[in-house]
Amino acid sequence: MTPALRCIRERAPGAGARVAVLLGSGWGGFTQRLAAAVRIPYAELDGFPNAGVAGHAGELWLGRLGGIEIAVLAGRRHVYEDGRADGMNRALHTLRDFGCRVLVQTNAAGSLDPAIAPGSVLLIADHLNLVQRSPLQGPGCSERFVDLADAYDPELRALAQAAARRGATPLHEGVYAWMLGPQFETPAEVRMLRALGADAVGMSTVPETITARRLGLRVLALSLITNLAAGLSSHRLSHAHTLQQAQAAGDAACALLADVVSAVARGA
Repeated sequence: MTPALRCIRERAPGAGARVAVLLGSGWGGFTQRLAAAVRIPYAELDGFPNAGVAGHAGELWLGRLGGIEIAVLAGRRHVYEDGRADGMNRALHTLRDFGCRVLVQTNAAGSLDPAIAPGSVLLIADHLNLVQRSPLQGPGCSERFVDLADAYDPELRALAQAAARRGATPLHEGVYAWMLGPQFETPAEVRMLRALGADAVGMSTVPETITARRLGLRVLALSLITNLAAGLSSHRLSHAHTLQQAQAAGDAACALLADVVSAVARGA
């Protein structure tokens, strides 16, 4: 048993979860929907990252959502923070060993399609790894060659869409493009991304998806659309604007996430 897993077992004896949720910018309010929650700072968990970006709390939550036990990673490490794509590897390994079999990811993203307006949610069907970085690089990694044909599980996506319909909540679906950041894209880059078939763009999620698939976890991912990408509107982009827009839409997004996670936990 690893030190991180031992710490979790000691802090939350008897706890277990088959579904893990990874919260990105704008999704932090989801933790308030958990009952009987145990909170463990990442700093107490060996190998967990230092979440150094505003909007990422850096805590593991273990609790119940509608009577279902889940694990929640409140915050992630981004590649632009230190240049490493494997920042979430140890955390995901630990949750796999804890018993999780599904990873539900969330992020904040810019829309590349005016029809997908700020405040809406996009269900990721596929991704473009334009950074061409992998968390499976390095001398200590084995089994590098991971099949990503169904990186975002089709059955889980169907469950998510059904949950959104039951709640009468619009849920777009499309392709997410990963750009390194932390700077935002230029209008020319946005035109390139649209030509490549991307519907949204962001600075995370893809490395965690690769690691999760390497570990045998099924993956579902949701993007909270906080803005139209550069050149598609007159707004000047900033991280403060992203957080402001995410906060404004966060309650509705977290309600949808709760419905989706409950459906996935029951159906996975």
